[in-house]
Amino acid sequence: MKRRDFIKSTSLLASVTLLPSSVWAGIKNGKIRTAHIGVGGQGASDLAAIASHPSVEVTALCDVDADRLASAHLKHPDAKVFSDYRKMFDKMGRKIDAVIVTTPDHTHAPASMVAMDMGIPVYCQKPLTHLVSESRLLRKLAEDKGLVTQMGIQIHSFKEYRSAVQLIQSGIIGKVHTVHAWSPKGWGYDGPAPAGSDPVPDYLDWNLWLGTAPERAYKKDIYHPAQWRKILDYGGGALGDMACHILDSPYMALALDLPDTIMATCREPNGFSHPEKSVVTYEFPGTKYTADRLKCIWYDGEGAPEKRPELKLPDGKKLPGQGSLFVGENGRLLLPHWEFPSLIVDGKFEKIEYPDLEEQDHYHQFIDACMDRAVCSTPFSYSAKLSESVLLGVLAHSFPEQTLHFNQADLTFAEAEANQLLVAPYRSF
Repeated sequence: MKRRDFIKSTSLLASVTLLPSSVWAGIKNGKIRTAHIGVGGQGASDLAAIASHPSVEVTALCDVDADRLASAHLKHPDAKVFSDYRKMFDKMGRKIDAVIVTTPDHTHAPASMVAMDMGIPVYCQKPLTHLVSESRLLRKLAEDKGLVTQMGIQIHSFKEYRSAVQLIQSGIIGKVHTVHAWSPKGWGYDGPAPAGSDPVPDYLDWNLWLGTAPERAYKKDIYHPAQWRKILDYGGGALGDMACHILDSPYMALALDLPDTIMATCREPNGFSHPEKSVVTYEFPGTKYTADRLKCIWYDGEGAPEKRPELKLPDGKKLPGQGSLFVGENGRLLLPHWEFPSLIVDGKFEKIEYPDLEEQDHYHQFIDACMDRAVCSTPFSYSAKLSESVLLGVLAHSFPEQTLHFNQADLTFAEAEANQLLVAPYRSF
């Protein structure tokens, strides 16, 4: 099904009187009534963080895993519980002021679109969507509705990453021409697709877990819980998992838009899962903070990043396990994941005076924005483009060693075969 057909196929649009987004986004008193789609794993963390805001009233909980749903309900016994988010919106629509989506990637856009079509603000985990085209749709929908939105890249609000953004934009290493970024996470699988099927556990609604994704037989320990990132239909591999965190600071600091060329080095595609290791090279048009062109090289999998001269650190120090390195005309800035940056000039570490920044809470910022008390720092106007860039690299895994040329204006590749992976039909479920 197409996006509009998917939304119309739910009963909620026929049964709920839609209210303009300002009814929720303009709240100045009282409570923000939140609904949480996905409450296990990262969803449990998101639920706890949102619920810690003094103005939040957890109103609805939704998960296809009954055990996870029961655990969340013990902590929020007054909340209504659902296994199907469509039924939740159908019954609770006007009693929900904000929605938090923390599901496997393939359900991010479908769940968010239903909420947004009703004019409800959305906090959605990264990557914002599973498909490139979905990111474009969510960005437009948020703009058309004037909605408060936030993508869940919590580290974006940390002082460490915000310091790096300010330092780069202050010109500390001059114009940047290259960014290296890496994560050794192995969210891929190079083996064969599993054969046969296993009995679906009585606590899991497998049809709802699949959602709009193609129908597939259940196999124990292959998809749910926590293994879905490796599989093409549900996740984005290590790149889809970590790049929205690690590339966020380069993307923000350098005021990047979308890449116009992408090339992946990895194993041949197998039609089932993401590669266990990859190197993806993006090239972006220049900005006022970069050279005429910016090259961004992403490395993932065991042993990442590759050994390259520009990645060698002074004094024999080792690179952090995850992070990024900005290479500019006057030096390099190393940004370890979760830490403050380090400056390297002429082969030596130099002292940095960090900007004086206040602590921020990414989750509370979203709730405050719903109450007109703050502005979200990763609204879909920003985070959809970051996600789209990341997902273009994920797509490039299907065309190893081939440079793909992307035209952001009409959302197409010059290479016709790549265009087929920008979109996918939604399964009726």
